[in-house]
Amino acid sequence: MNSPSAPFATASAHKTFHDTSQDFHQFLAAYREAYPDDVLQIREPVSADQDPTALVWALAAQGRHPALLFEQVDGLGTPLVTNLFASRERVGRMLGGVPPSAIHAEYQARSRRMVAPRVLESGAVTGHVETRNIDLRTIPAIRHFASDRGPYITNAILIAEDPETGVGNASFHRSMLHSPTDIATSLHSRGHLWRMQQRAADLGKPLPVAMVIGAHPLFMLAGAARLPFGVDERHVAGGLLGAPMEAVRTPRYGILVPAHAEIVLEGVIDPETHVEEGPFGEFTGYSSDRSTNNLLRVESVMRRTDAWLVDVVGGNSAEHLNLGRIPRESEMVEKLRERFPSVTAVHYPSSGTHFHAYVALRQSRPGEARQVMLGLLGWDPYLKTVVAVDEDVDITRDDEVLWAMATHLQPHLDVVVVDGLPGSALDPSSSSVGTTSRMGLDATRGPNFDGVRARIDAAAMERAQALLARLAAP
Repeated sequence: MNSPSAPFATASAHKTFHDTSQDFHQFLAAYREAYPDDVLQIREPVSADQDPTALVWALAAQGRHPALLFEQVDGLGTPLVTNLFASRERVGRMLGGVPPSAIHAEYQARSRRMVAPRVLESGAVTGHVETRNIDLRTIPAIRHFASDRGPYITNAILIAEDPETGVGNASFHRSMLHSPTDIATSLHSRGHLWRMQQRAADLGKPLPVAMVIGAHPLFMLAGAARLPFGVDERHVAGGLLGAPMEAVRTPRYGILVPAHAEIVLEGVIDPETHVEEGPFGEFTGYSSDRSTNNLLRVESVMRRTDAWLVDVVGGNSAEHLNLGRIPRESEMVEKLRERFPSVTAVHYPSSGTHFHAYVALRQSRPGEARQVMLGLLGWDPYLKTVVAVDEDVDITRDDEVLWAMATHLQPHLDVVVVDGLPGSALDPSSSSVGTTSRMGLDATRGPNFDGVRARIDAAAMERAQALLARLAAP
């Protein structure tokens, strides 16, 4: 694909998707060639005020989650690509063609094969470099929700490096234009970047950072990783990519960023200045003005000469939730299965944002489901509710889990509640100091359950599917 206007392929036969580049444009071209029906190209002009988000919501209501390529967004001056992570099948293809059920294991295996970046003298992102007369009004951004303060950069991965060790941290932070030279952002996760910023503030120094706006999807997935402090997400990106991340240094502070990124802003987080940021539509489905209100003073801009806006759909969209959840799910599933071999599946439903999880297990002794639930509630700081079910319940379907709760659970026996634990600062129901209660619901049948599940033979289901296919045929 030479340009976003290339004809949209309609061939029904899909080729094997094979992506070895670290260039987003090449990734999308290869993916579209292999799976043309999974990328929806919109040639008609749309507004930068909520139209892309509205289309994502309209498609989701139909059960559709394609990647979206907008050729013309009013006032943007560049194509817009979004909704990349909305489909777990698509994420599995990014990870080498594994099915959704194998994403957790594949992600963990790849992320453990960490490799340091390979430094290049130049890359696509060095096509245009500005260190003077910065004007951030040229940076593309869209308004996602009517309740947002304004246009937001949702795909903003901030990278900082320890000045002594050079070890970096990369993490997502919602960001919006504050002035022609400043970005308002929130370090609301109180994670490793917050820790590095506090350390710099204690020394009376600003923290140099680089903001990557758009890069290869596997770099984006690495940016959502949950790692111990001192482990570099750029090394995880290399593991996910299967090769060292190709990197260039930013012009002022020499921070390593993806060489083929779309746009990179470089500057410092000012420890003395705080500005208004938010509200913004968060993963809870609510508009949140909870923010650390940090200010990033931009001192250089790097961008491709043909830069696109690679966006992440905000709110409780499938994309936002999958991107944040997959690395955490992968870690939790591995922990649970190592400690509890009886666990057969773990699922974080979109209906529960990041706050609910379902666990299926083959219970070997009374109380094991409760032990599993308490383990998961203790390990995952976001979780408020865990539902445990038997292995024959399809935990990817809310209706199956609700059926298990309705027919297996007795509230006075099967509910455990723990209070006063740290929770997500973005949870609108949490206390003023950010604490929350957590609940485990044991919806397994238990040793004394008396009932036989009604079932239909597989052969009868096959005949029914064949009959429906014949009825649907012209």
